[in-house]
Amino acid sequence: MNPKLSSRINAMATSATLAMAAKARELREQGKDIIGLSLGEPDFTVPEFVKDAAIKAVSDNYHAYTPVDGYGDLKQAIITKFKRDNNLTYTPTQIVVSTGAKQSLANLAMVLLNKGDEVLLPAPYWVSYSDISKLAGGITIEIPTSIESDFKITPEALEAAITPKTKMMIYSSPCNPSGSVYSEKELRALADVLVKYPNIIVISDEIYEHINFTENHASMAAFDDMYDRTVVVNGVSKAYSMTGWRIGYIGAPDWIARACNKMQGQITSGANCIAQRATITALESSPSKISYMVDAFKERRKMILDLLSEIPGFVTNEPQGAFYVFPNITYYFGKTLRRKTINNASDFSLYLLEEANVATVTGDAFGDPNCIRISYAASDKDIIEAMKRIKEALT
Repeated sequence: MNPKLSSRINAMATSATLAMAAKARELREQGKDIIGLSLGEPDFTVPEFVKDAAIKAVSDNYHAYTPVDGYGDLKQAIITKFKRDNNLTYTPTQIVVSTGAKQSLANLAMVLLNKGDEVLLPAPYWVSYSDISKLAGGITIEIPTSIESDFKITPEALEAAITPKTKMMIYSSPCNPSGSVYSEKELRALADVLVKYPNIIVISDEIYEHINFTENHASMAAFDDMYDRTVVVNGVSKAYSMTGWRIGYIGAPDWIARACNKMQGQITSGANCIAQRATITALESSPSKISYMVDAFKERRKMILDLLSEIPGFVTNEPQGAFYVFPNITYYFGKTLRRKTINNASDFSLYLLEEANVATVTGDAFGDPNCIRISYAASDKDIIEAMKRIKEALT
């Protein structure tokens, strides 16, 4: 900690996923053959029809500042997508386009939270939910789950976590890091609790919507009694493999969207013009045009689960979406391997990096200290080799 820096930045944790990716890059630069299974980044290239739209945007001389909340025709494409895929109806003033879904989440925290407001985080949760909330003055309240419950909270656990200070709940489905998917029935049961507390705003992170092996994506916003209190966060990073294009968006109650527009206007203004033009084409296309990626992820899920089942001490469930497995690895706690003692998930993840040359992420970063996150958004070859290395390092 540097006393010359602000207390807010000194208190903020470094993103564990980005830190592990940076460590892996550093080791590669030293000549080590590191297999990266830490980042949630598809190994596919951007679909050709999306690339063509970006090239056309350059040729059409798109170069100027964009509207803070996004081009009007992009917002219309988002509205059409919400209606087509989710049966959600929004108007243009309810849509805000941002520089990635992470900025969308940061905007929401900054415009909704006051100091001391409590934010419910069903655990495990995506690493940045916690620090984004704390940066805005919020106090995070974790609702623990386990592999036995498929990493999903119950209505009883939700109600027990609510206090007069509860202002927000943030969850993802499909979930990063567990891959768990809430069914419509399960979300309805949670909504039945939330309707009793009208001051709580729900942030539904649906960035993995299309990477869903149940083929039945459900959204809290689809319930009439939750629509005016739910913000849907989405983007094109995962489904279209457009991670570096940095386009996210929200569908929100009008008053929240207007506040996010105001916030963004003082921070980044509008998102990249070329990426926005390409996103119009991506969202206007049928989801069937990216089904080849989803099919590949489903095959990789089976592959990695089969390979993990051959390694002692890994307890897994079958994730129903996204591209992660989140095994419980407490079997190794207290054990000494190659003269290194494993006390916790962070030790275990670091051991795999140093001894197996495989980058994963500790579950501590996601609110579950008993697990690690392994991404299978990698090639079949890398997954097979990584599991071989891990097995050898642990036996």
